[in-house]
Amino acid sequence: MASSLFMNSCKVLLLLALLSSFNFLAVVCVEFQVGGDKGWVIPPSKNSHLYNDWASKNRFKGDDTLRFEYKKDSVLVVTQEEYEKCRSSHPMFFSNNGNTVYKLDQPGLFYFISGVAGHCERGLKMIIKVLELESPSQSANQTTNSKSSQKSGALPMAGATYSPTTVMIFTSLFGALFA
Repeated sequence: MASSLFMNSCKVLLLLALLSSFNFLAVVCVEFQVGGDKGWVIPPSKNSHLYNDWASKNRFKGDDTLRFEYKKDSVLVVTQEEYEKCRSSHPMFFSNNGNTVYKLDQPGLFYFISGVAGHCERGLKMIIKVLELESPSQSANQTTNSKSSQKSGALPMAGATYSPTTVMIFTSLFGALFA
């Protein structure tokens, strides 16, 4: 009986050790509040680069999200050419619900403009550069230690992502321990 209790205790400890090791596989993504407390609004006349300045002070990674809060406006994701012309007849993304969340799903440049006539020309536009994904432990350390993300209104959002192989190994071990 004592050996059975010992074996079950060992199985539980092994399972706990396995579960705690999966913490290193967690991916941390961040939600950025575009424009901070003011949101997605036409910038003051002397600050037409307001949103690009804001974007340059932040580090965007794959799976981060941007939250646009606005009134009587819209958000469009467009090509570089459309960004430069401040107009798009066929944007890649459009929203006008006043509280738009856009997921940065790949590395590269994203071009955002307002869809309201004249707003883009007055500075309501922004370019976001999304960096290549880093290893989860580097990404988590940079996000949790970053004071600039707190100033910009960024909120860390932890989510676990496991490969199918990892899940299969975990399932096999779990089944072997408690079979």
